[in-house]
Amino acid sequence: MEIAVLALGCFWGPEIKFSKIDGIIRTEVGYCGGNSPQTTYKEVCTGTTNHAEVVKLEFDNKIISYSKILEHFFEFHDPTTLNMQGPDRGTQYRSEIFYLNDAQKQIAEKVIDDENKKLSGKVVTKLSLLKNYCPAEEYHQKYLEKR
Repeated sequence: MEIAVLALGCFWGPEIKFSKIDGIIRTEVGYCGGNSPQTTYKEVCTGTTNHAEVVKLEFDNKIISYSKILEHFFEFHDPTTLNMQGPDRGTQYRSEIFYLNDAQKQIAEKVIDDENKKLSGKVVTKLSLLKNYCPAEEYHQKYLEKR
């Protein structure tokens, strides 16, 4: 199993979309890229933590490649809007790929470059080493209670 961590706006819609893809074993919403390893939604919304809302994906690379996941990433949001998706605005809604190793970094660089060519150089998606990921515990608890 491998892990992908992606920021593409509010995490709820993308989590549902990714969960329906063959080869995605598990999804989790959380925050990543911020100043500390722990945060809450309320803190993230202040814009001072530097965290992005993310979807963490556990996937079977024998069924779906990291490259294919990134293709879905670009299909599921607008990578040309800075710090916003639809009506959601703020740095927590940015477009960002968090890589876990050099292989993921190289794949992401190529996919971003290909997407940028398609979109006339307008892609604002950031590429960053995974830093300070924390699950959105308050939301996971509410989700599990509804099941």
